[in-house]
Amino acid sequence: MKPRQVASRLTGRLEVSTDLGAFLGDTRVKLLEAIDRHGSISQAAKHVPLSYKAAWDAVDAMNNLADEPLVARSTGGRAGGGTLLTDYGRRVVALYRAVEGEYQAALDRLAGQFAQAPVGDVQAFQRLLRRMSVRTSARNQFVGKVSGLREGPVDFEVRIRLDEQLELAAVVTRDSAETLGLAIGSEVIALVKASSLLLLTDETLRISARNRLWGTVQRIVDGPVNAEVTLDLGQGRTATAVVTRESVDSLQLAVGVRACAAFKVSSVTSALTGPSTMRC
Repeated sequence: MKPRQVASRLTGRLEVSTDLGAFLGDTRVKLLEAIDRHGSISQAAKHVPLSYKAAWDAVDAMNNLADEPLVARSTGGRAGGGTLLTDYGRRVVALYRAVEGEYQAALDRLAGQFAQAPVGDVQAFQRLLRRMSVRTSARNQFVGKVSGLREGPVDFEVRIRLDEQLELAAVVTRDSAETLGLAIGSEVIALVKASSLLLLTDETLRISARNRLWGTVQRIVDGPVNAEVTLDLGQGRTATAVVTRESVDSLQLAVGVRACAAFKVSSVTSALTGPSTMRC
């Protein structure tokens, strides 16, 4: 008896990108659709499925990279608040689904042509495509424009304007600045690892860290030794820090408490990238 032959189909994962890189894929779109249906991120996470923490991380990343927030959080009221998809979020999801349909139709046509070629092997092609991916482990991603450049003998100090109130500072080598083509007005993504963020609550405290992002504690995820603390910075932006549980207790951190995420200019250096080189 001959083994059963299974027809191959060329499929791919669609990513919607801005000039700064990809920020939306199938899993995140399913999460947004579930949030729109259920009005709760915990319920949405169960239906994707994702862990509660992974769902919040995805929402924070999308809101930080999008021109407008995709997801809004409401508090209080008779229902006790919830999580809602914004009008902009619904438009983004509709765009993704429309492009996805056209994308798959194009892949089907390509697969048909590829299979007719003498060396046509759709499965080999699929394996090749799966290997072509680049991701970043940095939790904090901030989109902005270069608002200032100060040249030094070895490096450049770069100021990145996020909005009218927020501006970050970074240091890059001269070679990196030239490679990235940094100039006033160019768009960049500043990446900062969660472990590089320090948290403080005393506004009178003097510290050497140049970058200070004030907000309110949105959530705290406890671990055996450390805790992950996410601050709501407003305008749909968040900052996530990993600190010891002892620090959480000593700072009396809790949801709603005002706090600051501080980090040195050197913490941004290795993560600063130009729009032509960034992929998420």
